[in-house]
Amino acid sequence: MKDFRQLQVWEKAHKVTLMIYRLTAEFAIQERYGLTSQVRRASASIAANIAEGCGRNIGGDFHRFLATAMGSAVEVEYFMLLARDLEFLDDATYKVAERGVLEVQRMLGSRIRKVGTERMRR
Repeated sequence: MKDFRQLQVWEKAHKVTLMIYRLTAEFAIQERYGLTSQVRRASASIAANIAEGCGRNIGGDFHRFLATAMGSAVEVEYFMLLARDLEFLDDATYKVAERGVLEVQRMLGSRIRKVGTERMRR
């Protein structure tokens, strides 16, 4: 079992989740159970799936959980775009959020490839 806290991708995903929570605190109150809830759950799911995959590092489990984390990261990317288009975020704030999410996606992609290659060698 790996310690998820040692993975840079988990650390970055955690930081992005904290940023998303801070940004969504400013969203319209009527979005509390809509967009705010959706994007918060999706962002937390990224780091949570990385952590769970580390705890189940047997067979293809880690790879599968990383793929699920990637799906959540893409979901967050869309929700940030939606928030910008709904004018809940200004362009500058959106770009900061987008950069963070895209960096997590790149890191996940790299980790997914590495884990996939290691699985093929076994």
